[in-house]
Amino acid sequence: MSEIKLVNVERLNCRYLNLKIRDGELYVVMGPTGAGKTTLLNIIAGLVDYTGSVLIDGADVNKLSPRERGVGYLFQELALFPNLTVERNISFGLKARGYDKIAARERVSSLMELMRIEHLSGRYPQTLSGGEKKKVALARSLAPFPKILLLDEPTSSLDQKTAKELRVELHSILKRLGTTTLYVTHDLLGVAEIADRVAFMSNGIIEHVDDPPMYFVDYEDEYVSELIRSLPLHAKFGLI
Repeated sequence: MSEIKLVNVERLNCRYLNLKIRDGELYVVMGPTGAGKTTLLNIIAGLVDYTGSVLIDGADVNKLSPRERGVGYLFQELALFPNLTVERNISFGLKARGYDKIAARERVSSLMELMRIEHLSGRYPQTLSGGEKKKVALARSLAPFPKILLLDEPTSSLDQKTAKELRVELHSILKRLGTTTLYVTHDLLGVAEIADRVAFMSNGIIEHVDDPPMYFVDYEDEYVSELIRSLPLHAKFGLI
């Protein structure tokens, strides 16, 4: 488990970002398309240039490559390898880092069991459902024992029922593993099911941070207020 801290970070549409994600916390950043959510993830992963400081466990990682930062990243487009089976997709990062074959096999097996996808081990991505692909991509992101897990719209493109089931499983798995996680989304539905804290992002700025379910009743920022008010009551209180 690890702590993340951003100090005066800037990059194009992200301005003066200062935030702290606690050790083992599941931290959700909400905002509309173009708010800077994916840019925030890319900054932490070291995939783009930026100014300011990113610290992981108190150490400045600005000069470290993405691979050296110890970050797992579940991209919105998933990027599964179509020519590799589920098992080989999950083991890819371990193999690339030179893990012992037996240890790698045990890690992959334990993750597939945890996510209940053992029966998919020999299948290829194109034969999987949307929810199954998400689980495989998540397992691949977790396989190399990342310090930090970054999730970009992990339930996007799924129907409501599947999305809800995946959120519940995500919360259970990540809490069981104790993985510090940054989860970004534009969809308020279900956030209360998964978040330890919620930050609202608009125009590259973190506007408001709160603990669920207080963000439903304790908000002063105009953007946050409008976002909450735009939802039907049953959606606000997680009844969907």
